[in-house]
This record gives sequence, C-alpha cells and structure tokens, in this order.
Amino acid sequence: MGTPPAPGDGKAWTFLTNHARVLIRIARSPDIRMRDIADAVGITERAAQLIVADLEEAGYLTRSRVGRRNTYTITPGRPFRHPAEADHDIHALIALFTRAEAENDPSDVDAGV
Repeated sequence: MGTPPAPGDGKAWTFLTNHARVLIRIARSPDIRMRDIADAVGITERAAQLIVADLEEAGYLTRSRVGRRNTYTITPGRPFRHPAEADHDIHALIALFTRAEAENDPSDVDAGV
C-alpha cells in the first residue's frame, strides 16, 4: 500500500500505535479473527486481545457474538485520547486509512463503522 519509508537514522519508531493499527484493521474487516489482527499488525494474539479489550472498555468498539465468531462495531464519534487531539474524533483516522480500499471496493468501506 504505497512506497515504504526511506531509511532514516536507524531508530525504530512509527507514527501509529498498535491500538490505532488494531482499530483500523477492525474497521476494514469487522468480523476479523484475533489471529488475523495479530498477524496483520505484527503482534502476538494475546497482545491483540488486550488491545481489543482496551478499545472496547474505552467505548471505541463493541463486540457481538455471531455464531462462533465475534463481530466488531466501531464507534466513530469517539475522540482521540490525547488532549492535543481530543477535539478530533476517530472517524477521520479510519476514513484516512480505509480510503484506498474505498476506491477499489466502495461497498466495503463503512462496514462496521
């Protein structure tokens, strides 16, 4: 999805937290399995479970059981947690990272959001 960043000073840091990556992954696929979230984000399945629990506890998503699987619904009106960004809601972040998919498959963009 785009060009990888150019090598910098060798320090390992990124602009998005794993919480943001998990939220975006769930927005892209509301019925995604925990194993698939972990693989996509590059974390353990246990770490993915803890992050999903954090997001659910904070009201950023809800989990519903459908048969043997979980389905997630994002609450897009929730604000960012840091005071510097608290005047923005997460919908813009999700839209930014699902826009490319929308151009390829408009029926899949707002699934779960």
